[in-house]
Amino acid sequence: MKRIYDFSRNPAQRNYTVADLKALKGSGKTLTMCNPADRDQITACVEAGIDLFVVGTDQMEDVRELAPTHFTGAGSSWAQFGSDDEIIAHAFEAMRRGADMYYTLRSFDMMERMASEGIPVQSHIGLVPTFSHHYGGLRAFGRTAEEALQVWDTLKRMEDVGVFAVEVECLAEEVLLAVNDKTSVVTFSLGSGAGGDAVFSFLADICGEASEEDTPPKHAHAFGNVGRLHKQIHDERVEALGKFHSEVANGNFPYAPTNIGMHAGEQDKFLEALDKWTPVHQ
Repeated sequence: MKRIYDFSRNPAQRNYTVADLKALKGSGKTLTMCNPADRDQITACVEAGIDLFVVGTDQMEDVRELAPTHFTGAGSSWAQFGSDDEIIAHAFEAMRRGADMYYTLRSFDMMERMASEGIPVQSHIGLVPTFSHHYGGLRAFGRTAEEALQVWDTLKRMEDVGVFAVEVECLAEEVLLAVNDKTSVVTFSLGSGAGGDAVFSFLADICGEASEEDTPPKHAHAFGNVGRLHKQIHDERVEALGKFHSEVANGNFPYAPTNIGMHAGEQDKFLEALDKWTPVHQ
């Protein structure tokens, strides 16, 4: 555990620092990375020993409460902000909240501007789903030497502008194996083999929960079946609600044990007083 000051200059500790992740190159050690989406999932990831997190900026307070020492990235989607100044402002806000790096898909100039301010910048190579229109749809990358070299060129350009880390998605595993030790950029492999510095997978995929896709992608290996439990909870909830509705409609509920009764003799006194009641104010 390393003692640091976070980017808001608060004393803190981290399981990994930016320097530690860069030093993974050639070490033979591979970390795990996941994207917990709520407090329960953050806690589960901590208890399971997941090394690195990537979350929404609005989750940073929960992360720093429940996983105060975990290296955690935040960021923004490509279309979330219009202007460069808005993106920079959001990046600083994420860092103030406790993020350790910031994810962006915007231009090389934007990446360089962030890096020049001292922000550890993460970007994305291989399949970038946001840009799948340009590719003719979702597909694998780097399966030909020509395309593999194009991905390498992009990675080196990112390195030149100061990018610290990249998500490497659906890139042929041979390509990542060949290039990982030829770049200082930290690589998070998602469906790109074991050649990265960390292996990233979506929590929902790992746990066997509902996917964004009707057919989960090839790399979405389920190590559990939490989806079955979600379905069981849903089915039991529907069954319970249906029974409640039916019992009320049939005049059976509320049941006697669920009701409150008056003390002995009080009902008769109340009914007698009710019959005699007249308004105090006319």
